[in-house]
Amino acid sequence: MTTPDESSPAPRQAPAVDTAAPETAAPQPAAPQSPAPQSPAPQSPAPQSPAPQPAPGTAAPAPQPASEPRRPSLELRTALAGVRSEVGKAVVGQDPAVTSLLIALLCSGHVLLEGVPGVAKTLLVRSLAAALDLGSKRVQFTPDLMPGDVTGSLVYDARTAQFSFREGPVFTNLLLADEINRTPPKTQASLLEAMEERQVSVDGTPRPLPDPFVVVATQNPVEHEGTYPLPEAQLDRFLLKVVLPVPERDHEIEVLARHAAGFDPRDLGAAGVRAVAGPEALAAARAEVRQVQVAPEVLGYAVDVCRATRQSPSLSLGVSPRGATALLATSRAWAWLSGRMYVTPDDVKALAHPTLRHRVQLRPEAELEGVTAESVLGTVLATVPVPR
Repeated sequence: MTTPDESSPAPRQAPAVDTAAPETAAPQPAAPQSPAPQSPAPQSPAPQSPAPQPAPGTAAPAPQPASEPRRPSLELRTALAGVRSEVGKAVVGQDPAVTSLLIALLCSGHVLLEGVPGVAKTLLVRSLAAALDLGSKRVQFTPDLMPGDVTGSLVYDARTAQFSFREGPVFTNLLLADEINRTPPKTQASLLEAMEERQVSVDGTPRPLPDPFVVVATQNPVEHEGTYPLPEAQLDRFLLKVVLPVPERDHEIEVLARHAAGFDPRDLGAAGVRAVAGPEALAAARAEVRQVQVAPEVLGYAVDVCRATRQSPSLSLGVSPRGATALLATSRAWAWLSGRMYVTPDDVKALAHPTLRHRVQLRPEAELEGVTAESVLGTVLATVPVPR
């Protein structure tokens, strides 16, 4: 499996899961029946029959062995691996991004995708929704987009002389907020309640959103004119920030070959993308992820990594406690995808960059010297002691 951050070492795979059910206990002998009611005449009590003993030469039933530590469900992991394969039928060379989106779905978190135009950000979300049989909608954020255009609004019905609520595109499973940094802060803030509370409030009435609900927002790292940078409070709501690079030469040749063979990105069915899992399988996988064990030493390591960012001289803003809990959640999901029900320090390292890169803020003098958030996180991971 491709790690979400290719620069970090990938965790070791656990052995295959033994799906054989434990042996059932040997049948117990039937309990002796109660004696018939005694007649009024006094009689001597009937002798008690001896308890049944095993026949000579027959071994006594062996005690049942203690249950082995629980492992991730092989069926669920296979289904999610199939999702990655289905997305690969439409998207080429973005395996780390696919893994990151799966981790976000397992953690019920949101993702910020950053990449230049034309690296399949929209196609990636559409393919993932098709492979998981989830509903998806796309909103193109523009300077004149209003909050009601996202959350929905009350519409007057002349036939009933009443106002009725018309749902906005936020009522879906996967919401693609395309170029979120091109809309004013008022509209950006309309997503805050939806992202955190999983509901929207219109005219004082809260309305729950479907489950699962994940916002996948995209932003362009170039052409900053006319954009509204996301505030730190909203950036902190995103579980992961995934950077989509330009595909390598071999991958780009494959993209052109597919288009030359008739691939149509608007027709995923013709490309062979089909649903291999559903909301039920995703909910069961999320329940298993919540049971992944974390040793106290690993908890301390994750906290030390986050606290080290607050003491870095190159940063004016370090990782908040919410960021530390996000790092814990993504590490547990990555451990589960790797076939383990426990987290290792390598899991924390593998997810540190995509989980923390958007939660730190550089000092102006550090930016002038060419320091980046990635380099600061790399220094922190190299200096914080790793538990043994």
